[in-house]
Amino acid sequence: MDVLIHLFVGLHIIGIASLLGGFLTQMKAMGQGTARFVPAMLHGALTMLVTGVILVGLNQADDQPVDNIKIGVKLALLIVILGLVYVKRDEEKVDKGMFGLVGLLTTANVFIAVLWT
Repeated sequence: MDVLIHLFVGLHIIGIASLLGGFLTQMKAMGQGTARFVPAMLHGALTMLVTGVILVGLNQADDQPVDNIKIGVKLALLIVILGLVYVKRDEEKVDKGMFGLVGLLTTANVFIAVLWT
């Protein structure tokens, strides 16, 4: 079970890297007001959602403790991120504030995962 959990943790990290990497590649464009949500951001957020749900299930099946409040907060942030990215995915440029919010929420999600014990 540990190998399976570690496999999905790795996939979850790949999802985070895709979402945050997509954001970071658009930072220069954000400064110019031409930033857009790239497909990697949507795919990364969806990967995070699927692997996160699987991880919760695997940890509960393995009788490991799961902090449901922490998971709920992370899920709420991810749903907001997914909503913003999904709705605006086809637009040529996205408002700086909305684009920055996605980056902020993604970074907050990472810090919640690492620091909330």
